[in-house]
Amino acid sequence: MFGHPHSKGCALVAAILIAAWAAPARALDFDLSGYGDARIVSAPSMTGWLQGGLGKFRYGGGADMQFEGAVQGDLSVNDAFSVIALARADEEQINGVDALEAYLSWHPQSAGNLSWSVKAGAFFPTISLENDDLGWTSPYTITYSAINSWIGEELRTIGTEGTLRLHADNLGSFSLIAALDCCNDPAGALMADRGWAMDDRPTGLFEQARMPDATEKIFHAPFPARTGLFDEIDHRAGWYGGLNWQMADVGKISVLRYDNDGDPSRQMGGLFAWETKFWSFGARTGLGPLVLIAQQLTGYTSIERAPPVEQVTKFQSAFLLASYDLGGLGFDDWRASVRADVFQTRHIAATPSVMSEDGRALTLALSWQPGVSFRLTGEALLMHSRKGEYSFVGVPSGQVGQSQFQLDAKVFF
Repeated sequence: MFGHPHSKGCALVAAILIAAWAAPARALDFDLSGYGDARIVSAPSMTGWLQGGLGKFRYGGGADMQFEGAVQGDLSVNDAFSVIALARADEEQINGVDALEAYLSWHPQSAGNLSWSVKAGAFFPTISLENDDLGWTSPYTITYSAINSWIGEELRTIGTEGTLRLHADNLGSFSLIAALDCCNDPAGALMADRGWAMDDRPTGLFEQARMPDATEKIFHAPFPARTGLFDEIDHRAGWYGGLNWQMADVGKISVLRYDNDGDPSRQMGGLFAWETKFWSFGARTGLGPLVLIAQQLTGYTSIERAPPVEQVTKFQSAFLLASYDLGGLGFDDWRASVRADVFQTRHIAATPSVMSEDGRALTLALSWQPGVSFRLTGEALLMHSRKGEYSFVGVPSGQVGQSQFQLDAKVFF
């Protein structure tokens, strides 16, 4: 069902990667940071989606020990111009190492109450209120919410994003975000064929994502199958735009509209251009040692496998995360976090009851960070999901309860 066309964004990404890593000798300021990660995992027996199964987590098949690492280079040419590149190495990466981001940033000094900045290259879109740590990770839990797991898996801006900020003394600051991008036409394939998942592994820019074997069988397609996610198929630019409001000691509210402007009737080498659109709403606040984050995302994705019949998948998810610094209770360097997720997809197609799903999840995490260079986190993730497709892997009820436990040690440099 899926081919492997060459991404037209590869040349741009490669050029920026070369600039980021080859230029330090001439740079005014170059900073290298990263982390090494080792974890022990107790995963559910159902095969994980990264291995072609219908499991909702990164891991599946029982206990395991995993290692990975990420490195980010920041080259500051001057106070207004910099080059950033982020790469990750892990055991699940076929090529061993892959880039996650590579972009140029132009951020001149503000003029009064107005300031602006522009990014160009390949980078995560400005949507997440949860993933703001090194390597687009979360400082609160090991596993991301369903929303931000999907953003990391299927979305990457390969193009340009601009931000205009207005600083009002009594009203906080307002940020207007606008972006144009290419090469994200397959975005929606995982959502439609696999549904929601929860993991902490964004897709590499040059990676081919594994599709569920059970889904390939439903559509009488060969398996195992992989698909590129950052490819240009219909020669139409996508866009997104958003507005953020932020006030010190109060918090942040954000709204964003995303539209990849995909032509659902176009395909290339068996790879479809998915028409994917969604709204994202988010809020974040801090009450002393307590951090609260909420986000809701709703949209749809569609293709025409056999024109003019359109296959539409509606999707929505929401989460609420609370994280508490336990220092005030006498447990210095400790943080406890809890997150509740709900998610749903609805397929408007020949077999809606088989591919549609409903689910909920609870994540509990406790972390200890005695300094900036080390963090130890224990996490329990409990999920219940209902999907007719589970009957294809021996679950006649179509309902699955899954749990995953992780102990993760991160060393930062």
